[in-house]
Amino acid sequence: MGKSKVLVVGGTGYLGRRIVKASLGEGHETYVVQRPEIGLDIEKLQILLSFKNQGAHLVQASFSDHRSLVDAVKKVDVVICTMSGVHFRTHNLLVQLKLVQAIKDAGNVKRFLPSEFGIDPARMGHALEPGRVTFDEKMEVRKAIEEANIPFTYISANCFAGYFVGNLSQMGTLLPPKDKVLLYGDGNVKVVYMDEDDIATYTIKTIDDPRTLNKTVYLRPPQNILSQRDLIDKWEKLSGTQLEKSSLSDKDLLASMKDLDYASQVGVGHFYHIFYEGCLTNFEIGEDGEEASQLYPEVNYTRMDEYLKIYL
Repeated sequence: MGKSKVLVVGGTGYLGRRIVKASLGEGHETYVVQRPEIGLDIEKLQILLSFKNQGAHLVQASFSDHRSLVDAVKKVDVVICTMSGVHFRTHNLLVQLKLVQAIKDAGNVKRFLPSEFGIDPARMGHALEPGRVTFDEKMEVRKAIEEANIPFTYISANCFAGYFVGNLSQMGTLLPPKDKVLLYGDGNVKVVYMDEDDIATYTIKTIDDPRTLNKTVYLRPPQNILSQRDLIDKWEKLSGTQLEKSSLSDKDLLASMKDLDYASQVGVGHFYHIFYEGCLTNFEIGEDGEEASQLYPEVNYTRMDEYLKIYL
């Protein structure tokens, strides 16, 4: 069986550009949506042109032009959306409903991977406001996909290393602390940390795999299931430094939200669910899910002690 043709929507984004690279690397004929809305954003244009130079096809399409979306979708077998949901209040994730409609109308897509890649929203019905909106929107997109009988795979990639590892999971910075580090509670709750390139690799592995059809794939490689204390310990051994540790209770974390702006409140709520509730690891993967490193043991995923070396 030949490799699927892949359309990436949101290919210039943080994860999207990695998905495009992984798709090309696996030998898929790869198409990337070029939206006229980029206007004078020279950096996005240069990223798109670099994709073209690597062998990808650029496809003109816009969410404000349904026919253009349908035409783009008709060129491929698999559609992957990587549009970011981090720009809170703009409802970027619900824009995907237009893409769902285009896929339904095109009628040829064998697999759709919507923009998820974080915490499994199906397990977050109890999530705190205002951060709950991101999970609710993802579930609304899922509902539309399943009602349209579109074949799907959902990717739950957990914590991106770039945002959660180099900073030892400290909020408000992307770099390792030099003297002091804040623990969430006792710091022993298990978290899953993932190198973003590995997320892309696993994602592309799923698209032609019958085992992942209409399932959620959890990226939970065993050596990357670490507590915050485990992560700090790895950094201390690598850097030869000892950090002064203090603890923040769940009550104090939640109390801090009232003085924050909207986006920061969303972030704090997500930290609460990850580092106090353990929402990434406090469940067993059931029959409607698969674990990526078990499906694809050939992938030599990046361990976090290796990842941390770039900060030395």
